[in-house]
Amino acid sequence: MADRALRGMGLGAKSFEDEEGIEFAARVILGFVCDESHHFDINFAIEADMPTEWECPRCGKVAARSDGTRPDERDAKPPRTHWDMLRERRSIPELEDLLSERLEALRTTVRY
Repeated sequence: MADRALRGMGLGAKSFEDEEGIEFAARVILGFVCDESHHFDINFAIEADMPTEWECPRCGKVAARSDGTRPDERDAKPPRTHWDMLRERRSIPELEDLLSERLEALRTTVRY
């Protein structure tokens, strides 16, 4: 069995191609700082959309860009509640009628 063992190369994804003649995309380095004062740099292609926030690799908190760029403030839409969705389908008089019907049904089935 020892005569069939692979020698001189590990078993894994290894490329034997060299980087000769390859043009890499232009890059830009962005710095980020988290609330814990951890500073780190990330490489991005120049044509990529540059993020304003990134997860800190040390503590996992959200880190902001160190050049001062902040995320765009978006209008926060309040979440729709069950009552909001119900009011889109029914009017108050309809809801009052349904409530009275259900209460009457409960009163007839439940004996005290």
